[in-house]
Amino acid sequence: MRRHLVLFVRAPRLGRGKRRLAREIGEVAAAAFERRMIALLLRRLAGNRCWQTRLAVTPDRAKSEALLWRRGVSAFGQGAGDLGVRMRRALVSTPGPAVLIGGDIPALGARHIARAFSLLKSCDLVFGRARDGGFWLVGARRPQRLPALFKGVRWSSPFALADALASLPQEVRVGFADTLEDVDDGESYRRLAPRRGF
Repeated sequence: MRRHLVLFVRAPRLGRGKRRLAREIGEVAAAAFERRMIALLLRRLAGNRCWQTRLAVTPDRAKSEALLWRRGVSAFGQGAGDLGVRMRRALVSTPGPAVLIGGDIPALGARHIARAFSLLKSCDLVFGRARDGGFWLVGARRPQRLPALFKGVRWSSPFALADALASLPQEVRVGFADTLEDVDDGESYRRLAPRRGF
């Protein structure tokens, strides 16, 4: 069955996303960062023949705009609900093994995604740890059979991954992809920006 990579993003809008980052570097710079990251990740990952790339976009009305970001990549709306509800919905709606990533990991490349898919051969779920205690990737071998996920997760906190793992049934086999740094605040932006052209 075909593997799917879901890029889970907010359409770049001034003052709408990356609120913690925007407070520290300004709304214009934060929106520009989001725009550049989406373009960068699509360029790096969308042309890979090992998986089919899909865009899960919020707000839903931005999916027609998202179709212009990269030819050959399908887009769908994330729908309503909190972050966990929308992430689970994006996975469940994807046929075959699926890996979902955010749009704020400058070091991310095809080898990281390939490793996550490789881990799914022996695990039910895969998480990619983020250095701040959250996670930058979640993958499912059988997305349509996902257990309840993300209940009680303290999002945007150092407990996000631990909370997500604690909510899983004991019989679920979990693997871990590489640990990477996502850019959520001014400190991580300044640390990564000089090396990545941001």
